[in-house]
Amino acid sequence: MLTFLNKRFEELLGAFLLAVMACVAFLNVIVRYCTNWSFAASEELTVNFFVWIVLLGTSRAFREGSNFSMNVLYEAMPRPVRKVFYAISIAACAVFFSALCWFGAIEVLDEIELDVVSESLAIPVWLYTMATPLFSALILFRIAQKVREDFNLGSF
Repeated sequence: MLTFLNKRFEELLGAFLLAVMACVAFLNVIVRYCTNWSFAASEELTVNFFVWIVLLGTSRAFREGSNFSMNVLYEAMPRPVRKVFYAISIAACAVFFSALCWFGAIEVLDEIELDVVSESLAIPVWLYTMATPLFSALILFRIAQKVREDFNLGSF
């Protein structure tokens, strides 16, 4: 079960969030068509869940090694230069997502301390923004997994 989750966590959670987003948007369209009312919360949920899905997709891309890269330049270089480029790209990604995790955690703590609530549903905003540090940590974990796999296979 843990192996399955390790391989498919992002897909499962992303599919669930996408299904929730589709249902909420569909219900909003039906209610608007039938009553001329609108669920204000539908936009709040779909926008925030979309951010979650983007971060999950980034994690999946790093896990599978399908993240955006400069393959033409990378493949044209000799192997020793490729190793340097690989190390630089891993370091840059690690620094970026570490900073995102750190500042996302600070944002969540500030929102908890200030008791910030969302406008539509009046729920704590940190419930939405906690995804940024959590999924950034997941991305860092996936980067580490991919680096370990690449070094074991020698495919960098």
